[in-house]
This record gives sequence, structure tokens and C-alpha cells, in this order.
Amino acid sequence: MPFARLTLHSAQPDIQVADLSNRLAGLIAGVLHKRFELTSVLVETPSGSGWTIGGTQRKVAAHLDVTVTSGTNSPQEKAEFVQRAMALLREFLPDLDAATYVVVSEIPATNWGYDGQTQAKRARAQSGTPAALDTACAVIA
Repeated sequence: MPFARLTLHSAQPDIQVADLSNRLAGLIAGVLHKRFELTSVLVETPSGSGWTIGGTQRKVAAHLDVTVTSGTNSPQEKAEFVQRAMALLREFLPDLDAATYVVVSEIPATNWGYDGQTQAKRARAQSGTPAALDTACAVIA
């Protein structure tokens, strides 16, 4: 159940945003092994903000932060995701600067949830693990 927040410097056509969001969700599902139908993607464009890199104003800029449950992905999976996500962003925004950051943020299973239940509680329910093992349980992607 990942959450992706893509911040873009300037607004893009709705059709392009929809396509980018769908392909990003597919990339998260494929590379990070998350459920596509539970992947949330937010594309936002701050109004009136200036985006600089190295003190220079940019006309094209982006930042991608994908939140997943801690321990559900290997370093290799995260590295592949970062590389492929940047390639996807450049496909849509070819003039992106190298100083465009793709982040995979890992949150402990006890610190976030889905449908009002923490990931740890959901994992316990699916595995039959007692509640006392909340912090040590296996997590659900």
C-alpha cells in the first residue's frame, strides 16, 4: 500500500498527468512488488513557487517520494526503482536536471496504516500472530 507524491514545478496537461500517474503506479507495483490497486499517487504543482537548483531558477523540475513499509524491499529493488523512476520522469519531462531526487521513504509497520489499521495489525490478522508481537511481526506490502 504505497503512497507516491510527485511534485512538479509546472502544471502538465491532465491527460499527461493521468498517464504518468498510471505508469508510476505500475512501476511501483512491478519493481517494488506492491499491489497496484492499493497504490496511491498524488501529483501536485505548488502555485507561485520558485524552484531552484544550485541557485538557478528552473522551468522543469520534479521530486518523487514513495512511501513504503520498512523492510519490504531490498536495496537492489530500491536502487532499480530509483533508476527506472528517473527514466520515466525524463520520458515525460526530458529537460529534468540531474539534481532531481527520487526517494523511497520507509515507515515502520506500526506507524502507518490502511483502512484504519496499522500495517502491523493487518499483518497480524493475516498471519494469526498475537497482538503482543506487534513490533516484530511480518509486514504486508
